[in-house]
Amino acid sequence: MLVRMRLGGIGSCLCRLILPVLAVFSVQAANAGDRLTVCHGYSCYYKTRIDFGAADLRQIASIMKSGASSPEAERRAVAKVVQFYERRAVAAVGIKDRPKSDFGRGRERGQMDCVDESTNTSSLLKLLASRGLLKHHTVSRNVSRGFFADGRYPHFTAVLVDPSGRKWAIDSWYEPGGGAPDVMPLDEWKRRGVGGVR
Repeated sequence: MLVRMRLGGIGSCLCRLILPVLAVFSVQAANAGDRLTVCHGYSCYYKTRIDFGAADLRQIASIMKSGASSPEAERRAVAKVVQFYERRAVAAVGIKDRPKSDFGRGRERGQMDCVDESTNTSSLLKLLASRGLLKHHTVSRNVSRGFFADGRYPHFTAVLVDPSGRKWAIDSWYEPGGGAPDVMPLDEWKRRGVGGVR
């Protein structure tokens, strides 16, 4: 049950930061086995199930095998798997996500804000880990940057950690559904985003 409250000022900002965390937990609880839940409509307002069949899983494993030689190669493979997954998500939802998100356009089927995108990517990364397809990385919790006062809107990303402990942002928000995600060191990702610029 979702309780809706009217909050102003700092309360509404806190609500924008807390609701994404709750959305991630509810989606992760719903994901089981080779089934993922695609969040869309902003902050996981809509949820559409994707069941990966044997052909999907073979394709994902083949892509990930191409990245088995090193952490760098694995990140390139992860970017390709994110694209594959997003194309499946577009097919399941029936509407192609536009790049970024249009402010004030929430509750539009198929359109994704950064909460939807990071939640979906994180769920996919956890599926890869559970199937033993991540050889050089572990999945970390989603991370945010920006808090209005610094000239940046709050923005979320999925995160991988390499064997040295370095964290990497896997951010698919800037491209339409099926586009290549940004893959970069998390510390670099955290410095970006001023004025909505990539």
